[in-house]
Amino acid sequence: MEKLSLREQIQQMREESILSAMNRLLAEKGFELMTLDALAAQVGVSKASLYKRYGSKEALAAAAMVRVLDQALAQAQVLAALASPRERLRGMARWAMSVQLAGDMPSLPAQNSSLRQALLADGPYMDRLVRLSDLLGEWIGEAQRRGELGSDLPPELVLYTLFARACDPVLGLLKADGQHSDEQIIALLLRTCFDGLGPSRG
Repeated sequence: MEKLSLREQIQQMREESILSAMNRLLAEKGFELMTLDALAAQVGVSKASLYKRYGSKEALAAAAMVRVLDQALAQAQVLAALASPRERLRGMARWAMSVQLAGDMPSLPAQNSSLRQALLADGPYMDRLVRLSDLLGEWIGEAQRRGELGSDLPPELVLYTLFARACDPVLGLLKADGQHSDEQIIALLLRTCFDGLGPSRG
């Protein structure tokens, strides 16, 4: 791989800083309430430079969402080594919950949001979303064939349930009441997601 120049490294670090801050603002406030003024203040750049670099608030949010999907795909590569597809899916859910509890998971846009329309038209975002969905779909099918997940459940229901865990408000509510550690919260949510609300099996 070609070595980046110092200037390119600085630009890359600045972009990473911008997208990381954008993810946190999207997680904290949602797309409609977050502002580029707040983002510019957080990362120490002008609002004009953000527009010059990305073109719009929607394009900037899309770039931040692509960053999260890249991280999810990288995590999926790590988990692919696990023999059990159910455990791979649990691992993805655990990762998504950890990112959310860390305040770095953007909340999903509302149906009528301008961001939703922008994401549907964004090639890099859709490419990564389809790749991740296809991979998780393969794991779901494998888990159902092996009897690790209910074969009577529509695969898309399982997929949407896993995506929903990435922005589940229950995580934030449990964290806010201060009764459980992050690890305990994740364990509880994983249990209800994969085992339902019945008594503990162990």
